[in-house]
Amino acid sequence: MMKKLFVPVMSVMAISVMSCGGGTGSTSKDSATVKEDTTAQAAPVTDTAQNVLSDTEKSEGWALLFNGQNLDGWHIYKGKTSNSWTAENGTLHCLGSEKDKSDKRADLTSNDTYENFEFRTDWKIAPKGNSGIIYLASEDEDAAYLSGPEYQLIDDENFPEKLEEWQKTGANYAMGAPLVKAAKPVGEWNHTRIVVNKGHVEHWLNGQKTADYQIGSPKWKKAKAEGKWKDAKKYGETKKGHIDLQDHGSEVWFKNVKIKQL
Repeated sequence: MMKKLFVPVMSVMAISVMSCGGGTGSTSKDSATVKEDTTAQAAPVTDTAQNVLSDTEKSEGWALLFNGQNLDGWHIYKGKTSNSWTAENGTLHCLGSEKDKSDKRADLTSNDTYENFEFRTDWKIAPKGNSGIIYLASEDEDAAYLSGPEYQLIDDENFPEKLEEWQKTGANYAMGAPLVKAAKPVGEWNHTRIVVNKGHVEHWLNGQKTADYQIGSPKWKKAKAEGKWKDAKKYGETKKGHIDLQDHGSEVWFKNVKIKQL
């Protein structure tokens, strides 16, 4: 049975623009060398032992952000009330909607905040879908994407509008194109890693690095000043923030959501 999340404004437990709409941004690729992520290859997505930590992971300091059963540890962004998200069949499931109305969107936001960390999850998206993982997010803005960087999730091949390179899966959304194309066909499970350490950020997708950048670097500042975020004064300013799963009106599923503080 589906377990829908209803979160009243006054009972928040403590807790994307395309992914967030149209606009212009940097289309140049990062000059970082693309490396292979052997760690991710060693832990492929399987149909067993979901949403649990191995003894090794526990010893390394990993923590589950989703227990596979309910939405404990999460709330709707800024305490809104919504039934957009469910804990269903061992997944965090964004139900989406027939019409993508921004005022009806409801991101799922972690209660806790993180500064230096490695985040991992497995995810899949519906055909023509659009979503994202926003990190270092603040709840001081009208939308999470105005505060923190976004790891883009989208149906690269079938999305109904033309995509710029910086709008494709694995990109540092609106700041730089993915270094490589690494997404699996829509409907299949993908494995994502995001590493944030003292402002240095890496995106990994199915064992391949798709982004590598330094928050606040001259290149980063140039991309911000010339692109979509030029008027978002607080974008990238949060040093310690939430993990935010974007509701962009599309169905998307997450499982094996885990984090390790660095």
